Amino acid sequence: MGSSSRTNPKVAVLMGGPSAEREVSLSSGRECAAALRGEGFEVVELDAGPDLYVRLLDIKPDVVFNALHGRWGEDGCVQGLLEWLRIPYTHSGVLASALAMDKQRSKAAFHIAGLPVAESVIEAKSEVAARHTMEPPYVVKPNNEGSSVGIYLVHEGANTPPKLADDMPELVMVEQYVAGRELTVTVMGDRALTVTEIMTDGWYDYDAKYKPGGSWHVLPAEIPQDIFDLCMGFAKQAHDLLGCKGVSRTDFRWDDSKGAEGLFLLETNTQPGMTPTSLAPEQGAHCGITFGQLCAWMVEDASCDR
Repeated sequence: MGSSSRTNPKVAVLMGGPSAEREVSLSSGRECAAALRGEGFEVVELDAGPDLYVRLLDIKPDVVFNALHGRWGEDGCVQGLLEWLRIPYTHSGVLASALAMDKQRSKAAFHIAGLPVAESVIEAKSEVAARHTMEPPYVVKPNNEGSSVGIYLVHEGANTPPKLADDMPELVMVEQYVAGRELTVTVMGDRALTVTEIMTDGWYDYDAKYKPGGSWHVLPAEIPQDIFDLCMGFAKQAHDLLGCKGVSRTDFRWDDSKGAEGLFLLETNTQPGMTPTSLAPEQGAHCGITFGQLCAWMVEDASCDR
């Protein structure tokens, strides 16, 4: 973290913002702000709007805790602003954030490195709505959103293509559907923490992620040791390959009828949810790291020049 004349650094917690994940970000930000106050930091909560540049100049924080989710907040945009202002910030830098947020480009990097990813293409929304551009089952989703925003599952045997919402981007990702169990791994600095299995009664969509009772977690995941180890290794490799810093979370699907051949890396999230019951903090708690300690570590890890 950058040097400061203050005994307790002033931390500006960025939250909210204009993305489709605004409400999730507000929840993460409030929880992180409370935890940091509990750890003795001076905290200012800041809803990131068009006046962000001016407000940061006025507040003069020693560190920015970036609790934004979605576009603008985790795609390299706000990271570039913070680099310009020379304010140390948490999580990944400009390049890693932009690359991880672009699902197709990050998957291309994973594929070149030998990590297992599902087949996918970028198609015009009009084409996807007019015909099957991939043999079902497949998934249609924005190339640069998180939290399962705007995802369509086209089942095997579907006669017609999906009816996409008007607010879907002009270019979308069409990805081979990978059946199986939902697994995820948090990487904190230079180590993978553990593997969680995410259980739901149906599709793991936005509601399943964020509504009470929508999903539940098995921690650590009750899976064979070789699959556990592969997830841990792939998550750390993905974190390093993208150039991530701080905390990241990598999601997997595993078809347990196919052994190691059924394991696929879905994506890496450079700014995972940060409430005490979110996946990354849960894994930290499992490893003996309290939520407050995790947030404090992220502040101490903050830097510029990513």
